[in-house]
Amino acid sequence: MKHRATIICRREDQILYVRKPKSKWTLPGGKVENHETPSQAAERELREETGLILGDLAYISSFQGDEVLHHVFEVSVTFIVTPAPNNEIADCRWFTAEELGDIKVNPAARSIVRAFLSNAIP
Repeated sequence: MKHRATIICRREDQILYVRKPKSKWTLPGGKVENHETPSQAAERELREETGLILGDLAYISSFQGDEVLHHVFEVSVTFIVTPAPNNEIADCRWFTAEELGDIKVNPAARSIVRAFLSNAIP
C-alpha cells in the first residue's frame, strides 16, 4: 500500500487544486518518503508543488483510495498567500465546491473533499 500526504488548503469557501500537464485536478500532496513522517511529507510536497511554506498543518484523517492510503491534512490560508505551480505541476487554482461540477478532478481528491465538506472527516 502506498502512503500519500494530501493537503486541503482552504481560503474562505475555496480549496486549492493542482494538476500536472494534461492531467486531472487533484489536491496538493505526494508520496511519503521512507525517512519522513506524513506531516513532513505534507509540508515538503506543498512547498515543492505550490511554493507555499505553511506551518500549522492539521492532521484530520486518513482516507483509503485504490491502493493508496492518504494522510489528509488541512490548513487555512489568507488571500495574501499566492500559490505558484512548481516542479511537475503545470497549474494551481482555487475552486469553490460549485465550480468543481464541470471540472475533471481525480476521483480520490473528489471523495476526500466531499467527505471534508460534509464533515465526514472531522
